[in-house]
Amino acid sequence: MPEHPISRRAFLKTAGAAVVATSVGLSAGAAPAAADLDSGRKIRMGIVGGGFGAAFLWHLDPNCIVEAVSDLRPDRRAFLQQVYKCDKPYESLEKLVLDPKIDAVAVFTGAPDHVRHVTNVLNHGKHCICAVPAAFSLEEAHQLKETKERTGLTYMMAETSYYRPETILARQLWQDGKFGGFVYSEVEYYHNMVGAEREALWFFNGQHTWRYGYPPMHYPTHSTAFHVGVTKERLTKVSCLGWGSTDQGWKDNVYHNPYSNQAALFSTSGRNICRCNVFWEINAGGERAQWIGEKMAMYMPGSGGQPFIVQPAGQAPMTVCSDYLSLLPEPMRVETGHGNSHGFLTHEFISALVERREPSVNVYEALAMTVPGIVAMESCRKDGEQLKVPSFDKA
Repeated sequence: MPEHPISRRAFLKTAGAAVVATSVGLSAGAAPAAADLDSGRKIRMGIVGGGFGAAFLWHLDPNCIVEAVSDLRPDRRAFLQQVYKCDKPYESLEKLVLDPKIDAVAVFTGAPDHVRHVTNVLNHGKHCICAVPAAFSLEEAHQLKETKERTGLTYMMAETSYYRPETILARQLWQDGKFGGFVYSEVEYYHNMVGAEREALWFFNGQHTWRYGYPPMHYPTHSTAFHVGVTKERLTKVSCLGWGSTDQGWKDNVYHNPYSNQAALFSTSGRNICRCNVFWEINAGGERAQWIGEKMAMYMPGSGGQPFIVQPAGQAPMTVCSDYLSLLPEPMRVETGHGNSHGFLTHEFISALVERREPSVNVYEALAMTVPGIVAMESCRKDGEQLKVPSFDKA
């Protein structure tokens, strides 16, 4: 494989530092111009899941071809074909993974099916990127890790919070030591599922979907990625409390889950504190975080009116964050959902395969973001008892 003229990670580091330098007077070199990855290798993707799976930019990545698409629902299958201009539909993931032309599969199916579907993909010799969360139970976490390590194939979790522009900036500030001694983070995911929106998410053709009564802390990664994805620390202990309304959905769901809102307090491997919220019934929306250190604090904007600001000690604050779209190949510099993160996730996965390296949110990072929520749910059922979070890092 020919060497890329500047690695994506090195470019991201330099560009991030340059933005901070011009905004708050920190020292950094000039950011180089973005270079498209052009190795001549094309990754042939199969896309499964015509809901969220249709929101990514596979057809715009210069090193990617959408070879086939699949969804159990004919309408969503047709939508995938339309979005990706693909003339090879399959009726199921099980049929798609048999296609010998496919190199990798993007799995955007229901959360409870992720490990079953991902292990099927990997066991058929194909790389895999999957929607969040990585797993639903500790047993599934072990299964996912074992399958990835046994097959030696690439796995990535498509965690959007990892590539929000504020997270990119916070990660660079952390790597450069600008926070000083890190103290505390607040990480939040608020998705107010009430009224018509909840009906659309909870029911299909009069039947419950997987989202009906789904436990908030079993969907933690939009929050936990703000800490793990910035510091690479691990969340090691947790105490969690929950709240649930009188809605029937919190009484008769298959998860035996009574909580619509959950708040967890984590200890970290860096001896820091992380307060993590995942709420389904609240008059707020979106994903946001704040990172507080001895020398710098950074706040993401939120639905409550908090503006974006970086406050370094003894320097003027920074109040504008770059969108970082210049880091992507030119065809992919388009606005997408979740803070324009979809293009970054697309390109990171394809680049990792072309460069034959591990992606940013690999199986170990994915489980470090997912497993703390699984244990937090157990703590919640035990009235907030503090529990240890097991490690799923590489041995």
